[in-house]
Amino acid sequence: MERILVIGSSGQIGSELVLALRKIHGGENVFATDIKYPPKEVGKTGPFQILDVLDFNNLLHFLVRHKITQVYNLAAVLSGNAEKIPLQAWDINMKALMNTLEAARQSDAKKLFWPSSIAIFGPTTPMEETPQLTVMEPNTVYGISKLAGERWGEYYHNRYDIDFRSVRYPGLISYKTEPGGGTTDYAVEIFFEAIKKGMYECFLSEDTGLPMMFMDDAINNTIKLMDCDSSKLSLRSGYNMAGISFTPKTLSEAIKKHIPDFSISYKPDFRQAIADSWPASIDESVAIADWGLHTEYDLDRMTAVMLEKIREQLEEA
Repeated sequence: MERILVIGSSGQIGSELVLALRKIHGGENVFATDIKYPPKEVGKTGPFQILDVLDFNNLLHFLVRHKITQVYNLAAVLSGNAEKIPLQAWDINMKALMNTLEAARQSDAKKLFWPSSIAIFGPTTPMEETPQLTVMEPNTVYGISKLAGERWGEYYHNRYDIDFRSVRYPGLISYKTEPGGGTTDYAVEIFFEAIKKGMYECFLSEDTGLPMMFMDDAINNTIKLMDCDSSKLSLRSGYNMAGISFTPKTLSEAIKKHIPDFSISYKPDFRQAIADSWPASIDESVAIADWGLHTEYDLDRMTAVMLEKIREQLEEA
């Protein structure tokens, strides 16, 4: 019987990951924690506790007391927000990871998932079909912390036999939670604004191509990686995960199929420079070969679901 801790369970990924894990392992075996209270469904379906991952002693005590065997650490300051508070973001992102790695070493929670990101790539990285192993010279605080985190995860695997697993998430798109300060957040905001106002002002230029993934695919593949037999994994850093690549203009055209009068304008801000340093498409062949990465949603299917579900949410509200 697995006993699972999700750190950062009130965020965009965590709130959906907790529910998916509870369907598999039972609500009582998946512990949700965060420094803020969770969505109602997370609180209703299993245990939740306020827990600050930066407090090492409390984290270690939690792992031991609840006999945790797996940890998903999702706590982070995302790319856009990190550029506003670089030193604080570095401290939070790295201390959150190092505390989790060290607590895993000192407990029975040897299996650890930590999300990396396409932000580990930089302007010198090949921008099309970015290989699994390539030049990585990130020029953002978020990207630097993710690259350092991959190296620390691999180190703890090799030195202390921690079962560290990670994926390099592309931009993640979900209708269930609000954006959290990332550079790819336009791809969530645009759906809400299309329904509410029929228009959207995008903070990236119309031809900025980036890899994206619908949240259902991200959650399913994260769990698939964690369920994979350890012997099949050739990497202990972060696996490339591509999803679907599109530009703001391409996404707006997909929305217009459902809302013909929708209009979009462009006013690039500081996030444009971040996006310009990231790949436009990713080679995910190693993840496919090692643990069977697979995605179900293309752009049109994702767009239809996003608009349908957001309309339902707004009507209920």
